[in-house]
Amino acid sequence: MTFSPVPQAASAPSISPSVPTTGITVYGCGRDEAVLFREMAPRLGVRTTLTEAAVSEGNTELASGSQCVSVGHKSPVTPAVLLSLRRAGVTYISTRSIGCNHIDVEYATRIGITVENVVYSPDSVADYTLMLMLMAVRNAKTTVRRADLHDYRLNEARGKELRDLTVGVIGTGRIGTAVVDRLQGFGSRVLAHGSRSATTADYVPLDVLLRSSDIVTLHVPLSPDTHHLLGERRIRQMKKGAFVINTGRGPLIETEALVSALESGRLSGAALDVVEGEEGIFYADCRDRLIENTLLPRLQSMPNVLISPHTAYYTDHALRDTVENSIANCLNFESRKQHG
Repeated sequence: MTFSPVPQAASAPSISPSVPTTGITVYGCGRDEAVLFREMAPRLGVRTTLTEAAVSEGNTELASGSQCVSVGHKSPVTPAVLLSLRRAGVTYISTRSIGCNHIDVEYATRIGITVENVVYSPDSVADYTLMLMLMAVRNAKTTVRRADLHDYRLNEARGKELRDLTVGVIGTGRIGTAVVDRLQGFGSRVLAHGSRSATTADYVPLDVLLRSSDIVTLHVPLSPDTHHLLGERRIRQMKKGAFVINTGRGPLIETEALVSALESGRLSGAALDVVEGEEGIFYADCRDRLIENTLLPRLQSMPNVLISPHTAYYTDHALRDTVENSIANCLNFESRKQHG
């Protein structure tokens, strides 16, 4: 099975300032993003309407008079919302993410709305992926928790060195390629599966990668073809004692199958920045509420599982890229319409 990367919009061109004539409504706009939109938009000749609220049928009127909107990746954009946006005059959506799986792109196209993603520094996710690998193979969760309790004895489980391990990289787009580049510095043997890029990895069939890899890391977009890419059957194919790293999308892994493999000891550990069913949990303060996703607490209770809340992308550099390229996408779309 070979995976094609999601089509990506071009990176930001050199745009000359002009009188603000292009209007962009920015939904799901965080405070840090708002600072950047307010800084960049006037310089690029754009007027913005910013709202922290995710786009919904109840607030599409905010986009009236604008052809372009920018949305975040944290909330789904359903056909009903898309239809409401179209009725408000929207013909273009720029999602401030690499993945488009939260948007019904097929329906959007059918009703005359173009959807494009952004590109941002792949180093943010690549760095984080390597950090998770190192934490997983060095038992960092257990070590730090014991030290927090002033138990400074050596953990019985010794760590492993990356140079002694084979790492399987599934998906070698911009992020996967950046991960491969970093692994070369550690001396790991690197296997890869997916669309070939200019990497030093050895490309092999997926079943060979799974059987041979001490660490498997996922960097493919979420699509019907990649949903539960690591399901029960493929997890059984993995090398006994392997580790799983996921900084892509949660549904790439069948969580129940992963939990079973971890509890049985078939897999040695997992480090997950994304999990199936994270919506409504990640990015929220859940300290005083019940977590309805019952598999998430089971994962977090395991000493060999690291969970972080979809934060791998979140760096100063990547955030600036995201905002600038979302604005650029909208300007490029309007330019194409004017000259098309």
